[in-house]
Amino acid sequence: MRLLVVEDDPLLGDGIKAGLTQAGFAVDWVQDGVAAALALDTGSQAAVVLDLGLPRLAGLELLRRMRSAGNKTPVLILTARDATEDRINGLDSGADDYMVKPFDLHELAARLRALIRRSAGEAAPVLRVREVSLDPAARRVEYKGQPVELPAREFALLHALMLGAGRVFTREQLAEKLYAWGEEVESNAIDVHIHHLRRKLAPQLIRTMRGVGYLMPREPDE
Repeated sequence: MRLLVVEDDPLLGDGIKAGLTQAGFAVDWVQDGVAAALALDTGSQAAVVLDLGLPRLAGLELLRRMRSAGNKTPVLILTARDATEDRINGLDSGADDYMVKPFDLHELAARLRALIRRSAGEAAPVLRVREVSLDPAARRVEYKGQPVELPAREFALLHALMLGAGRVFTREQLAEKLYAWGEEVESNAIDVHIHHLRRKLAPQLIRTMRGVGYLMPREPDE
């Protein structure tokens, strides 16, 4: 899943990006509120990690503008402001979660997984679609109860398809979920990943919608 990290401290921002990338996320990082607003116009992020004390446009103002514009992307505020009033203001301004620095990267990743899961209407921590189960925290996939080893990109693609089961995705939409800024994407990358997933799981699990993209049906006849 792709994230937007908005953090003006270079060392901390770089550390958050590295840690979340290691946790399996594709991470875009910007250092001010205006750059974040421009990045959010793409609508491709699954969640936002937002600092409050930002240059050019404050974090709370950015958050209020997001919600006023109808942007429902989950937002986790990550800040040094630890007063109860600050937490209340952040949550009442539209944030979905609030963490105080210093923080644990593993907890941050877990909270983001929960936000993304809930935003997709999933309550259970393990996703299940027909005979496939996927555990984002353990990075484990099973098909008919048997473990299936997947590299990071294929895991992320399967995760996206399962979260959106029953929905058709274009190749461009899937690529935006898998790749952060600056990452080189081959023109046939999604097709190749889909081919590998079908071979490792089952051909019928992912359908090709000609001229549109791909679909993972919830039911065989969907």
